[in-house]
Parts: sequence; C-alpha cells; structure tokens
Amino acid sequence: MTIIILQIIIISTIILFLLPKQHQNNISLLLQIGIIGITSFWAIKAFTTGNILELPFINLLGNSVSLKIDKLSAFFIFVINFTSFTGLLYAKGYLEPYLPKKNTTEIAFHYFNFLWLHISMLLVVMIRDALAFLIVWEIMSLVSFFLVIFESEKKETVKIGLKYLIQMHIGVVFLMIAFIIVYIQTQSAFSFDSLSVYFSSKNPFPLFLLFFIGFGIKAGFIPLHSWLPHAHPAAPSHVSGVMSGVMIKMGIYGILRVISYIHEDLFGIGLFILIISLVSGIIGVSLAIVQHDVKKLLAYHSIENIGIIGIGIGLGVIGLAENMPVLAVLGFGGGILHILNHSLFKSLLFYTAGSVYKQTHTRNIEQLGGLIKKMPKTALFFLLGALAISGLPPFNGFISEFLIYSGMFKSLQAGSLFMDIILLFSFSGLAIIGGLAIFCFTKVFSIIFLGTGRSDKTKNVTEVEPVMIIPDFMIGFLILLIGLGSFIIVEPLMNVVAIFTENALILYEMTPVLNKISLSSGIFISIIGILWLLRAWQQKRHQISENDTWGCGYTGANPALHQYTATSYADNFVQLSSKIVNVRKKYENFDIAEIFPKKRSFETHSSDIFEDYLVTIPLNKTLNFFEKIAVFQTGKIQDYLLYALAFIIIIGLLTYFNLI
Repeated sequence: MTIIILQIIIISTIILFLLPKQHQNNISLLLQIGIIGITSFWAIKAFTTGNILELPFINLLGNSVSLKIDKLSAFFIFVINFTSFTGLLYAKGYLEPYLPKKNTTEIAFHYFNFLWLHISMLLVVMIRDALAFLIVWEIMSLVSFFLVIFESEKKETVKIGLKYLIQMHIGVVFLMIAFIIVYIQTQSAFSFDSLSVYFSSKNPFPLFLLFFIGFGIKAGFIPLHSWLPHAHPAAPSHVSGVMSGVMIKMGIYGILRVISYIHEDLFGIGLFILIISLVSGIIGVSLAIVQHDVKKLLAYHSIENIGIIGIGIGLGVIGLAENMPVLAVLGFGGGILHILNHSLFKSLLFYTAGSVYKQTHTRNIEQLGGLIKKMPKTALFFLLGALAISGLPPFNGFISEFLIYSGMFKSLQAGSLFMDIILLFSFSGLAIIGGLAIFCFTKVFSIIFLGTGRSDKTKNVTEVEPVMIIPDFMIGFLILLIGLGSFIIVEPLMNVVAIFTENALILYEMTPVLNKISLSSGIFISIIGILWLLRAWQQKRHQISENDTWGCGYTGANPALHQYTATSYADNFVQLSSKIVNVRKKYENFDIAEIFPKKRSFETHSSDIFEDYLVTIPLNKTLNFFEKIAVFQTGKIQDYLLYALAFIIIIGLLTYFNLI
C-alpha cells in the first residue's frame, strides 16, 4: 500500500505547474512530508527488523524493479530526508525576492526539480538494478543542473551549469562501463548484486577504480572535483545546502555499496582511498582559506570533508585487509557518522551564508563586517556551524573525527612497521586538516560578522525573517544533540558498520568514553551558562553606558585600513603554500619619482591547479586546435569536393601499398 501512495505522490508533483506562486512552497512541503513519512517508515523497519526490505516498484523494459532497503540505505534515507526538508523550509524565505522577477512556471519548475532531486536521491540508495540505478542517477544530475541554473539570465551561471552537467555525464559513462564489464564477465543480472560474483574470482582493483571515478566525480574527490567550487556558489543557497549536505554523499554511498561486495585484496583499495582522501582534505581546506567568495569557500570545505569521510573509509578498508578490527570498526564508524555530521553543519553554513547574501546582495567577504550586531541569530548559527565543521567539542564534528582518531591510536603497534607509518601519516594529515579548518573559519567569521562594515553593502541590514531561521534551529539542535549525547548514536551506527565488518560490537566499547565526553561537554556548557547568568545579573545592578572606543586615529578612514581583510589575514599561509593555492597578486608598483601617487588598486586571485592543468589548459588547447583547422571550412562547394577527392586518392594509395 505504501508503495502505491509513494507512486501517487511522485506523479502528483506535476500539479505544481497548475498552482499560483504563493501556494507552490506549501504544496511542495506537503508532498515532501508524504515522501519523508513513507520512506522513513521503511528505513525504521529495516533498522528494527535487521532484514533487507524489498518492495516491487516499477516494470522497466519488461523487468520488475524492486526497492531494496538495508541498514546502509536506511541511514542515507534519514540523512536525505532531513536535509531536503530543511532546504525546502529555507527556500520559502530565500526565494521571496525572486517571486516578482520570475514567472509562475519558472518558480514551479524550480520546486518541481527540488522535489525530484529529493526523490531521485532516495531512489539511488534504494535501487540495486543497474539500469534503473543509472536512470535515476541521471535524473538526479539533470534536475540538479536545472536547480543550479535557477538564475539562467546570467550567462556565467548557465556556463557553470553546463560544465557541471558534462562532468556528471562523464561520471555516468564510467559507471556504465563498470556495470557492463560485470554483466559480460559474470553473465548474471545487470545489478549491484552481481558484483559479489565478479569480485569472488577477479582482481577487484581495476573495476573498483572505474566505480570510484564515476562516483568520485559526484562526491568531489580531488582531482575529480572541478565542477564543485563553481556549481555551489552559482546555485541558490537552499540548493547549495542540499547539494553539499547530501547530493555529493550519493557518490560516497556508491563507493560504500561497491566496497560491501569486496572481500579479498582490500589493502590496495583502502590505501588508494586513503591517499586520495588525504590529498582532498588538505588541498580542499587550503584552497578554501584563500577564497573571498563565502559560498566558494564553503564549497572547497565540502571537498575537505569528503576527504575526512574518505580517510575514515580508507582506514576501515585497510583494517579489514590487515585483520585489525578496531581500525576497521572505528574507521568505518567515524567516516559514516561524518556523513551525517557534515550534512548538518554544512547545510547550516550554506543557509546562514545565504541569509547574509539575501540581506547584503554580496558573497564577497571583503565587503562585509560588523553583521553580528545586525543579524545576531544568523551570526550565532554560522558560528555554531563553524565550530562544528572545525571538529571542536562539544559539537558533532568532534565526535566523528574522535572515532577516526581513536581507531588510529588504538591500532598503533598492532600491525607492522609499514602500518604504523600509514597511521602516523593519516593522523598527521587529519590534524593538519583540522587546524587549517579552524584557521579558515576564524577568518571567515571575524571578517563577516565582527569589526565594522567594509562597504555600503552592510548598511541598513536587518535579520532575516523567522521562516529562514527555523531550519537553523532544527539543524543546530541535532548538532548539539550528537555532540552532547554522542552515546545515543552508538547502536544505530553499529548497525550500519555491521554491513562491512563482523566486529561492529567494538563500537560498544566506545560508549564509556563517549559518556565521559558528553558529561565533560555538559559541565563545560553549564559553567559557560552560569557565568553568562552572573554577568547578566551583575549588569542589571549597574547603569551601562555605551561610547565609541578610541579608534587609534583610523576611525575616519576606510574601515579596511584598520581591520584585517580576508587577504591580509591569510597572507602568511599563502606564502607558505603558494604552490598549492596559486594566488596571483595584481597591482602597480610606485615609481621612485612619483611624488604624488595616482589612484591604485590591489587585487588577489587564486586558481585551482588541478582544474588548470586537467581541465582548463587541455580544453583551451583543444579549442585552439579546432580554431586552426576551421580554415578548411570555407563555405565553397568546390573546396569540399576537392577534400572528398583527396580522401579517395589517399585511401587508394594506402590500399595499393597494403598499408590498410
């Protein structure tokens, strides 16, 4: 019965095109609640029974396609449903300024695509049939493309969207090739389930590499990431939050699903994932530090956190290969928990960044400042997300990283010297990522919310409406719940980890430690609360007057002269990592004879070296080549006849001399 209701809801999404603008968000929410209710019911059933829930869904080319929901699918269903729901709630307020500019069909098309992004992601984690999987994977890419180009009147946005769509199609080609190889080699069903037959008799690494490229493009692992820093800033903020929070995790889901079928020759696969993830994490956060566009900065942090997730998964796979159960369980546990944690704090950061953009009409942090006084709630939730993404206690990001660290520490000296070296490099890499993340968000929060406004963009700014704050409260509650009550996630996390290893009960051994972390965090917050109450009580007893502090003589000048800018804050780091971040400065030096200097400007621009050398430069060379051979396109019929005659002569000569 539930499957029929879901099918009716999916078909009913078309009614959005028949509704006026003011009702489209409410009806979309109603349809989405139905989708969430049904799929969450299935996920809970899969968790509680421990069995794979199989439901007939559709007939595709004469074959019956079923939905199969195990505990891994159920975990992703919860993540997808929550983040998609908060995204649609946030969209109501965020899209208000666009309602007068966009016609009814355009707004309806946006909500339609948003619902279908939600639906397609759910189907991705529930379908095992390869053909149906590739179809819903393509639907997910297509509807997210339309969401990215919401502001299609901007040529740059359309260009970014097309770049995203092309790379998604490259990814699906790799997935298609991988499935075809499995089908030909095994002569079994065209399905994920055939992977177990293939991997039981073949070297798994070459096929895994094909799957990794296909799924890795969606996930954003370096060097497969070049779409991500452009698509997230171009999309509306509620779309960016969902794309970064859950859509890129569909790539992680695919990788985990493939790994679940591999039981031999795992060490090379684990080491490969670990190295790629360390590179992604370190370079991702390094490139984030030098960005001026707040949404582009957050996009690079998505790459960083995909790296952290990959570090956990890579260590888990190595733990399986080397028969190190603690490393396997805590690696998988930390990586999988970080999927949930990242979906929370990253969507929160994109929503709050979107609120700042809505009120100031700029994403350039160099033009902001002092917003904590004008947007206090937004500032508080941005700070909450920043602390969580930096892996600091008592927030959720700390818990998942703590599990990964614990797996590494507990496994030292449990294996060979080579394993200890791998663990030490992994520990160092994760520590560097965490330290740079703190540095980056110290910069971002202070430049945007502290100090004084750096431009007219910050004048007359007020807090966003409550409908845009409600999702922040919902996400903030879960961030604190996981951080303060981390013991509650042990059992559900153990159920998911059990898909990959028989030793998942090891997670129970972490319960006393997590209890102590929760207790310590609770005491810390209580002390802060008591101090705040004492301060408030003390201030009530005295009359408080406010005056401007002495500005050291700079208060009358440009605020940028007496405050850190994003560029100056990160300058020392740029000098240390110039080969990675590739920052170029644009300015004109003063002439020694120039007594009265003319007006000058100073600009810095960074570029992604992987994108430059793997995408931009090869593409430009290809275009230049085609421009050169365009001379043959003369538009004269006699020239084209001559080309045909020359081709026939060449073929004849090659045939005569037995060269073909």
